[in-house]
Amino acid sequence: MKSYKVCFIGHRKVENKEKVFEEVKRVVKDLTKQEGVLEFLFGSNSEFDSICYEVVTSFMSSVPSIRRIRYTCISESCVLERERVSLEKKFSSVLGEEIHLRGFEEEVHHKTRLVAGRASYIERNKAMIDDSDLCVFYYNENYDVTPKKQAQKNL
Repeated sequence: MKSYKVCFIGHRKVENKEKVFEEVKRVVKDLTKQEGVLEFLFGSNSEFDSICYEVVTSFMSSVPSIRRIRYTCISESCVLERERVSLEKKFSSVLGEEIHLRGFEEEVHHKTRLVAGRASYIERNKAMIDDSDLCVFYYNENYDVTPKKQAQKNL
Protein backbone atom coordinates (compact mmCIF):
# COMPACT_ATOMS: atom_id res chain seq x y z
CA MET A 1 0.00 0.00 0.00
CA LYS A 2 1.38 3.39 -1.00
CA SER A 3 1.83 5.91 1.81
CA TYR A 4 0.14 9.20 0.97
CA LYS A 5 0.88 12.70 2.20
CA VAL A 6 -2.03 14.87 3.32
CA CYS A 7 -2.06 18.61 4.00
CA PHE A 8 -4.57 20.66 5.96
CA ILE A 9 -5.62 24.12 4.77
CA GLY A 10 -8.48 26.22 6.08
CA HIS A 11 -9.71 29.46 7.53
CA ARG A 12 -7.96 30.98 10.51
CA LYS A 13 -11.15 30.98 12.62
CA VAL A 14 -13.47 27.99 12.96
CA GLU A 15 -17.16 28.08 13.77
CA ASN A 16 -18.49 25.10 15.76
CA LYS A 17 -15.08 23.71 16.71
CA GLU A 18 -16.56 20.54 18.23
CA LYS A 19 -18.30 19.60 14.99
CA VAL A 20 -15.19 20.31 12.91
CA PHE A 21 -13.07 18.33 15.40
CA GLU A 22 -15.31 15.28 15.06
CA GLU A 23 -15.32 15.54 11.25
CA VAL A 24 -11.52 15.86 11.11
CA LYS A 25 -11.26 12.89 13.47
CA ARG A 26 -13.42 10.80 11.13
CA VAL A 27 -11.40 11.88 8.08
CA VAL A 28 -8.02 11.20 9.72
CA LYS A 29 -9.20 7.81 10.93
CA ASP A 30 -10.26 6.89 7.38
CA LEU A 31 -7.02 8.23 5.91
CA THR A 32 -4.76 6.33 8.30
CA LYS A 33 -6.72 3.07 8.41
CA GLN A 34 -7.98 2.78 4.83
CA GLU A 35 -5.54 4.83 2.77
CA GLY A 36 -2.33 4.23 4.75
CA VAL A 37 -1.59 7.92 5.23
CA LEU A 38 1.42 8.40 7.48
CA GLU A 39 2.55 11.95 6.68
CA PHE A 40 0.49 15.00 7.57
CA LEU A 41 1.56 18.49 6.47
CA PHE A 42 0.72 21.53 8.57
CA GLY A 43 1.06 25.25 7.89
CA SER A 44 -0.08 28.14 10.04
CA ASN A 45 -1.25 28.32 13.62
CA SER A 46 -4.89 28.76 12.67
CA GLU A 47 -7.75 27.27 14.66
CA PHE A 48 -8.26 24.72 11.89
CA ASP A 49 -4.59 23.76 11.98
CA SER A 50 -4.77 23.39 15.77
CA ILE A 51 -7.76 21.06 15.50
CA CYS A 52 -6.02 18.96 12.82
CA TYR A 53 -2.78 18.82 14.82
CA GLU A 54 -4.64 17.66 17.94
CA VAL A 55 -6.49 14.96 16.00
CA VAL A 56 -3.39 13.67 14.17
CA THR A 57 -1.38 13.64 17.40
CA SER A 58 -4.13 11.61 19.12
CA PHE A 59 -3.76 8.90 16.45
CA MET A 60 -0.02 8.56 17.01
CA SER A 61 -0.47 6.15 19.93
CA SER A 62 -2.24 3.63 17.67
CA VAL A 63 -0.25 4.50 14.51
CA PRO A 64 3.26 5.35 15.78
CA SER A 65 4.73 5.74 12.28
CA ILE A 66 2.70 8.95 11.67
CA ARG A 67 4.86 11.96 10.92
CA ARG A 68 3.78 15.57 11.45
CA ILE A 69 5.55 17.91 9.05
CA ARG A 70 5.50 21.69 9.51
CA TYR A 71 5.87 24.04 6.54
CA THR A 72 7.04 27.42 7.81
CA CYS A 73 7.08 30.94 6.46
CA ILE A 74 10.02 33.23 7.17
CA SER A 75 8.28 34.76 10.20
CA GLU A 76 7.46 31.37 11.76
CA SER A 77 9.36 28.78 13.73
CA CYS A 78 8.98 25.10 14.38
CA VAL A 79 9.68 22.91 17.40
CA LEU A 80 10.92 19.48 16.48
CA GLU A 81 9.48 16.67 18.59
CA ARG A 82 12.93 15.49 19.66
CA GLU A 83 13.50 18.92 21.29
CA ARG A 84 9.96 19.61 22.53
CA VAL A 85 10.17 18.34 26.12
CA SER A 86 13.49 20.08 26.78
CA LEU A 87 12.16 23.38 25.37
CA GLU A 88 8.92 23.09 27.36
CA LYS A 89 10.94 22.70 30.57
CA LYS A 90 13.11 25.71 29.75
CA PHE A 91 10.19 27.97 28.82
CA SER A 92 8.18 26.81 31.85
CA SER A 93 11.11 27.57 34.15
CA VAL A 94 11.65 31.04 32.71
CA LEU A 95 7.96 31.98 32.58
CA GLY A 96 6.99 30.36 35.89
CA GLU A 97 4.08 28.45 34.38
CA GLU A 98 3.59 25.17 32.56
CA ILE A 99 4.17 25.60 28.81
CA HIS A 100 3.10 23.13 26.10
CA LEU A 101 4.52 23.34 22.60
CA ARG A 102 3.54 21.60 19.37
CA GLY A 103 6.17 19.16 18.22
CA PHE A 104 6.78 18.08 14.63
CA GLU A 105 8.93 15.32 13.21
CA GLU A 106 10.20 17.55 10.39
CA GLU A 107 10.26 21.18 9.25
CA VAL A 108 10.13 22.10 5.56
CA HIS A 109 11.39 25.40 4.17
CA HIS A 110 9.64 25.76 0.82
CA LYS A 111 11.64 27.25 -2.04
CA THR A 112 10.03 30.73 -1.97
CA ARG A 113 10.17 31.06 1.83
CA LEU A 114 12.79 33.82 1.84
CA VAL A 115 11.51 35.86 -1.12
CA ALA A 116 7.71 35.60 -0.99
CA GLY A 117 7.18 38.65 1.22
CA ARG A 118 3.52 39.35 1.99
CA ALA A 119 2.52 36.36 -0.15
CA SER A 120 4.53 33.95 2.01
CA TYR A 121 1.44 32.21 3.40
CA ILE A 122 -0.01 31.75 -0.06
CA GLU A 123 3.30 30.42 -1.38
CA ARG A 124 3.61 28.12 1.64
CA ASN A 125 0.12 26.73 1.04
CA LYS A 126 0.92 26.17 -2.65
CA ALA A 127 4.07 24.24 -1.67
CA MET A 128 2.07 22.09 0.75
CA ILE A 129 -0.53 21.32 -1.91
CA ASP A 130 2.17 20.50 -4.46
CA ASP A 131 3.87 18.13 -2.00
CA SER A 132 0.60 16.39 -1.02
CA ASP A 133 -1.32 13.53 -2.53
CA LEU A 134 -4.53 14.60 -0.78
CA CYS A 135 -5.70 17.84 0.83
CA VAL A 136 -8.21 18.39 3.62
CA PHE A 137 -9.80 21.84 3.41
CA TYR A 138 -11.96 23.77 5.85
CA TYR A 139 -14.07 26.34 4.05
CA ASN A 140 -16.88 28.37 5.56
CA GLU A 141 -18.88 30.29 2.96
CA ASN A 142 -19.91 32.82 5.63
CA TYR A 143 -16.30 33.56 6.65
CA ASP A 144 -15.62 37.32 6.63
CA VAL A 145 -12.45 37.97 4.65
CA THR A 146 -12.79 41.74 4.80
CA PRO A 147 -9.56 43.24 6.16
CA LYS A 148 -10.05 44.91 9.52
CA LYS A 149 -9.03 48.56 9.68
CA GLN A 150 -6.16 49.13 12.04
CA ALA A 151 -6.43 51.96 14.49
CA GLN A 152 -4.16 54.83 13.54
CA LYS A 153 -2.32 56.65 16.29
CA ASN A 154 -1.51 60.33 15.95
CA LEU A 155 1.68 61.22 17.70
